[in-house]
Amino acid sequence: MNANLLVMIVSGIFVGIGASFSGLGGGFLIVPLMLFLGYSAQKSVGTSFLAILIISFSSLLAHNKLANVDYKVGALLGAGGIIGAQIGARLVENVSTASFKKIFALVLCGLGAYIFFKK
Repeated sequence: MNANLLVMIVSGIFVGIGASFSGLGGGFLIVPLMLFLGYSAQKSVGTSFLAILIISFSSLLAHNKLANVDYKVGALLGAGGIIGAQIGARLVENVSTASFKKIFALVLCGLGAYIFFKK
């Protein structure tokens, strides 16, 4: 088995656990992994969305069984997200991988600090 294939499968297991546990979707783990493996920012983001789609569907099924889903709120957020996703995909095309890494790191650090210090 190819080493990268094994890394992707094992990483997918951990991303699935993290995404289903935290609700963060997994992109915060998938994108840095793909960047580390040498993928461009654009390819990392696009590919992570396919993985997130699959992981999210599985997480939805599990959380639905536990009655942890508010379908109305989820549908409203999703409707807005459709518009935002189209804008974001076009914006990332104009950002170099080096700049993307810096922006992504700042966003993750900012979110981490917010969660850590929030009462």
